[in-house]
Amino acid sequence: MKINQTINYPMIPTEIVVHLGNPDEAARNISVPFIDYIKNVASSEIYPTWPESAIEANILAQISFALNRVYNEWYPSRGYTFDITSSPSYDQAYVEDREIFDTISKKVDDIFNNYIYRDGQIQPLHAIYCDGRVTTCNGLSQWGSVALARNGRNPLEILRYYYGNDVNVFRNAKVGESITEYDGVPLKIGDTGNAVRLIQVELNRISNNYPAIPKISRTNGVFGAYTENAVKKFQEVFNLNVTGVVDRATWYRIKYIYNAVKKINDIYSEGISEEEATLEFKEKLEYSDTGPEIRVLHYILGVISFFDPDLPLLDINGVFNQNTQTMVINFQEKYGLPGSGVVDSRTWAKMIEVYKNTINNIPTEYVKYRDEFFPGRVLTIGMSGDDVRKIQGYLLKICRQYGNIPGIRVSGIFDDLMERSVAVLQEIFEEPVTGIISPLTWYNIVEYSKQGNVETSNN
Repeated sequence: MKINQTINYPMIPTEIVVHLGNPDEAARNISVPFIDYIKNVASSEIYPTWPESAIEANILAQISFALNRVYNEWYPSRGYTFDITSSPSYDQAYVEDREIFDTISKKVDDIFNNYIYRDGQIQPLHAIYCDGRVTTCNGLSQWGSVALARNGRNPLEILRYYYGNDVNVFRNAKVGESITEYDGVPLKIGDTGNAVRLIQVELNRISNNYPAIPKISRTNGVFGAYTENAVKKFQEVFNLNVTGVVDRATWYRIKYIYNAVKKINDIYSEGISEEEATLEFKEKLEYSDTGPEIRVLHYILGVISFFDPDLPLLDINGVFNQNTQTMVINFQEKYGLPGSGVVDSRTWAKMIEVYKNTINNIPTEYVKYRDEFFPGRVLTIGMSGDDVRKIQGYLLKICRQYGNIPGIRVSGIFDDLMERSVAVLQEIFEEPVTGIISPLTWYNIVEYSKQGNVETSNN
């Protein structure tokens, strides 16, 4: 489901999970609305009588510190089940059920979705700070910020005094849940999406420090053979089960090592660039959306509905119209999902699961057409197996019919020659030219091959 690239800027979480103690201390975890958490921290650490500029600068530092913990999955990557602790020795002071100062509450309401970042980076700054009297640090001095404010410095000037002239304030960040967190579904060969791309980018960065891990040449959000090889080597290097599948343990180990090599917790960290945070895929498909990704959706639902009388048939027309929305709702309700009519990651995962079950259990009278159905995993260069061999048969038929298509070898290996052939056909089909075989490309290749009379080599 490829679209124009966008930047995955950090979002403000609706809630944050706070551990009421030191990291290894037996204590409760509580889920707190993020805005209430910041109000509590600010009321615990600063005074409402301070100059407004000092209050704002300190709150921005507190917001950024907390967001940095969440964005980099600091504690989950270390095996903990919370986002942050209540201990100022490790994180920030949070006191359950404490009084919230009105002045601070109003200021947090105004700026809770703003955070500090460094030029050229996108992650919230790990804004280290200390009181400046009892303790000092390589960061903001809380009492020092008061003196600067009384001397006429504004919030940004105060922040730049302590963190450097290359820091700025990102304003009006979106509120929602991060798309990069592990969602409980293992990533494996043939999978696609932004979570896959994140893993590819992070493994490539890790390989700079651990050169035994091979580089992934295409960080395109498609889990191909090169990604699988890199995952396997990572698992071998860090004593994980060598499966090539990114399960929860592998996900958070990658995150932990990535944070370590980039020194995410440093004020002057290497940081995360916009290129690293580029999104390649839509996170949701909904009413009025158009384009190839909708045709992919129609193809998957079309096959399911063909063999399921409970679901209406759909045309592959590239438009998420009322009929598509009704179909999605019917599918969601049948499979125990909220009937929103929006295709989110959970709905998409269930569709792929049902699709695979459908093509693996088609009625006897349709068995002879089994090879025409998309196998349920995206194919890309470096992959091999029967699925590759099947589509190569259709590609060979097309190559024999049309002289403008590069040749193809029916080898069961997705090589450079096959990639070039697929890319040429995608141009003809007016698809995004990726060289990758998605459901839409598979469908178009099969249908295009039927225009001649030559038998496919795999029949």
